Amino acid sequence: MRITIIGAGYVGLVSGACFADFGHQVTCIDKDKAKLESLARGEIPIYEPGLEALVEGNVAQGRLSFSDDLGAAVAVADVVFIAVGTPSRRGDGYADLSYVYDVARLIAPALSDFTVVATKSTVPVGTGDEVERIIAEENRDADFAVVSNPEFLREGSAIEDFRRPDRIVVGSDDDEARRVMDEVYRPLYLNAAPVFFVTRRTAELTKYASNAFLAMKITFINEMADLCERVGADVQDVARGMGMDKRIGAKFLHAGPGYGGSCFPKDSLALMKTAQDADSPVRLIETTIAINDQRKRAMARKVIRTCGGAIRGKTIGVLGLTFKPNTDDMREAPSLVIIQALKDAGAKIQAYDPIGMDQARHIIEDVAFCDDPYATAKDAHALVIVTEWNAFRSLDLDRLKRDMASPVIVDLRNIYEPDQVRNAGLVYESVGQGGEMYNVGINKLSAAE
Repeated sequence: MRITIIGAGYVGLVSGACFADFGHQVTCIDKDKAKLESLARGEIPIYEPGLEALVEGNVAQGRLSFSDDLGAAVAVADVVFIAVGTPSRRGDGYADLSYVYDVARLIAPALSDFTVVATKSTVPVGTGDEVERIIAEENRDADFAVVSNPEFLREGSAIEDFRRPDRIVVGSDDDEARRVMDEVYRPLYLNAAPVFFVTRRTAELTKYASNAFLAMKITFINEMADLCERVGADVQDVARGMGMDKRIGAKFLHAGPGYGGSCFPKDSLALMKTAQDADSPVRLIETTIAINDQRKRAMARKVIRTCGGAIRGKTIGVLGLTFKPNTDDMREAPSLVIIQALKDAGAKIQAYDPIGMDQARHIIEDVAFCDDPYATAKDAHALVIVTEWNAFRSLDLDRLKRDMASPVIVDLRNIYEPDQVRNAGLVYESVGQGGEMYNVGINKLSAAE
């Protein structure tokens, strides 16, 4: 099939490369000429494992191309995917749909024959209705159908998620549009990937509900981690015990410094706003957002307490800057808030990330960026693990003890066994493992007795 994707960002580029790999003829459209020139040279503007080779291979085979000629690409397309950004709107938190609506206006005059316009961008309920209205108004003769086809890609695992999805959600009541979308995803039938046809509004809400639920699940286990620290339990074992229940599942039950990234924060906020406008507030999501916002700075306070209550003039090493491993994405990363809070408390920060350094340099000021984990730990009074990159899982603990000004590790991702680190002679503080707060509580009880 002939597919045109508007927007060569994360979703558009991954989707385009994967659709081309299925054998479809794909053109990715972007107005950023510098980006298009980079893509033509085989330079990928984002970090996603396997994406560079996938793009290079399909460009070489002639199935994938990049252009700024929107009209020509839309005119011959069977399906036009809208894959532009929908960031949180400044001031009120609603999803900014201006890019989506601009695309609708641009593609309308070029539509010919029957064309499916599929929205991959994450959009609030009812956006498809407005896209349909705009296109019909701009081109009264257009023969088209607007469908919702949300993406469920995890950064760092996007290609695998696209090739082996849990489900493919398609929202449309148009029989011909459903047939076309069924053909688009037909190559996945061998993987038994279910194409789940629903109404357009149902598909739009399914995306938001999924992300908000996962954000809530993360927030729940983080609150359990805090409780574990108070009562002397181990959140790792609590999570395992919960995850063994098939009704709950083990995924997203990993305690840490809070969720970040491009999806969970903005999508939870947008869902909250949609629900408020519909006079059906989602209290659980509202609380999830508030708790997650507070948690990141609370992790900085945890570091300060572990360092004796004051860090003014001290050096803190930070390992991991991106919001998760296997991506260079710094959007809403917990590291941003944690580092700022530590700086506010008077600390000097030195930091390292295997992939995200270039992005971080544009965002974080007054930080010494290091070449590796050991340079980050050198002369530091504490080493804080913020992102669970594999490169941090087997550090030479003896070397850390020798090189650090004070042998303190604050592991906000629980990637080490506590006894392993403590037996090496380092102070170790993790998340939700009956640590500092439990010890403080025990000492208070002892004093009272």
